[in-house]
Amino acid sequence: MDDKTHSVSDIESFIDMLRAACEDRQMRHTLERILSQPDKKRKEIIMVLVEDMVNKQAPVSLIEAIACLRDDAIAEKAYEVIYRCTR
Repeated sequence: MDDKTHSVSDIESFIDMLRAACEDRQMRHTLERILSQPDKKRKEIIMVLVEDMVNKQAPVSLIEAIACLRDDAIAEKAYEVIYRCTR
């Protein structure tokens, strides 16, 4: 995201990732494990994951979606969304 004001909802791949997590139990479980970590640990995991994805030339949109989870407020909201989709 650049210096202009953006919302995470502007990143379509982030929304797609949350939808996929609601539909796929394994993906949901993985994201729940990451998002349930303390903030510092979650950020470390995300940084390593993003670096690995870049090295493996993953799609930029997927990297951006995962990178959004470094933000505490976004991670908390994503956890709420994922938690609700199974209830």
